[in-house]
Amino acid sequence: MANIIVRDQEILGGEPVFRGTRVPFQALLDYLEHGKPLQEFLEEFPSVTRDEAIAALEEAKSLVFAQLGVNETTH
Repeated sequence: MANIIVRDQEILGGEPVFRGTRVPFQALLDYLEHGKPLQEFLEEFPSVTRDEAIAALEEAKSLVFAQLGVNETTH
């Protein structure tokens, strides 16, 4: 499966966004960081589906674990 989080210099100056949208991945992280529910994010950004938001978080988790050398299957 292609990455959910992509960067393109032509879209928001290369800021990571959800594939096929202009919605920054950082917006999702900000919502969650401030204790807002995922549903509120999805209502604010209807071009992102629940499955895409979850997949993006899983993708980010995989990248962090890979960078730290942690085996995901044990978490």
